[in-house]
Amino acid sequence: MKEKIEVSENKEVASKTQKSISKKRKSKKIHGILITIFVVLIAFVLGLSIMYLYSKNNPTVITSKKTVSEIKVSEEAMEDAIDKVYDSVLCIQVLDQSGNVISSGSGFVYSKDSKYGYILTNSHVVSGATTVQGVLSNNNTVELKVLGTDSYTDLAVLRMDAKDVLGVASIGKSSNVKVGNTVFTVGSPMGSNYSGTVTKGILSGKDRLIETSSSTDSYTTESYIVKVMQTDAAISPGNSGGPLVDLAGDVIGINSLKLVDSSVEGLGFAIPIEDAMSYVDTLAQGKKVERPILGVQILDLTNKLLLQRYGINYDSSINEGIILVKVNGGYPASDAGLKNMDVVTKINGEKVTTTSQFKYELYKYSIGDTIEVTYVRNGKEKTTKIKLDKSK
Repeated sequence: MKEKIEVSENKEVASKTQKSISKKRKSKKIHGILITIFVVLIAFVLGLSIMYLYSKNNPTVITSKKTVSEIKVSEEAMEDAIDKVYDSVLCIQVLDQSGNVISSGSGFVYSKDSKYGYILTNSHVVSGATTVQGVLSNNNTVELKVLGTDSYTDLAVLRMDAKDVLGVASIGKSSNVKVGNTVFTVGSPMGSNYSGTVTKGILSGKDRLIETSSSTDSYTTESYIVKVMQTDAAISPGNSGGPLVDLAGDVIGINSLKLVDSSVEGLGFAIPIEDAMSYVDTLAQGKKVERPILGVQILDLTNKLLLQRYGINYDSSINEGIILVKVNGGYPASDAGLKNMDVVTKINGEKVTTTSQFKYELYKYSIGDTIEVTYVRNGKEKTTKIKLDKSK
């Protein structure tokens, strides 16, 4: 009996010892797990900190193909972007009757079908041309046909045989590109000898309103305002009509003009691609771009010399505005009650002080729209509603 009791006590001691050992093992296991989790958390936080510091000092640029470090922009992203657009660009040459090149510019293929490739360029590049040819990126020369031009937007559409097309440009969105982003141009400064020239810069500004004009002896001036993007990428004679391209290799604008002055440098301008593409179908069909007209002849009120030259009397109490030299009967302005010598000061609340501003505000609207015109007659300010119409 005594032996049974001792055996039983020994079993109880052994059981307690085993439980104690098991608890210690579980405790060590939990402790190990906690240490592991703690180490992982520390590593994760440390990793995030390193990534943040790296990204802060090495910003990234995202292209359609890859995300690259800003350090590699000039090598990797630029190479991809240039390759993407390069073969779509061509040097456009205007020839005289003897076959001599008299002027040149740039352009790019924006579309292609089974028969033709369609080229976008500036109107002033091919203005008045009868014979036009293109020099491709492989130096082959092809015949081009002018399909349509529009001097107000400075756009023209040409075509070439589809079999000669080496590449078609990808059309992007200028609205997606921010001021300060890297951009580049491809074109033919100074003619075909320098065709395929690439220049790089940044987008320096957006929605710039630039006024251009040409002298005329008629009442209707040739001045107008265009909305453009500004860049410091080098734009030289011969670059006109070429593409302004982002780092994804997409065309975001059409190089159109630059400011030339001994006191300025790096002021080039491009037509936003969205604005250009809204006209290409019309021009490709050889149709004239129709804009609303009022049926008036106008002059700047501030152009005192020209007003005196034509013996035009006006209300001297008015300092700025557009004088209606002649209001033609049967047109929207006449139908709305406007008369000769009225001075228009606003269109839909927007002030107009020059003929170019007048046309810029007017051309914001489409045929069939109704606008409110503010004008002064006999010293009194009045308003009238005008329903816009097209040329008759």
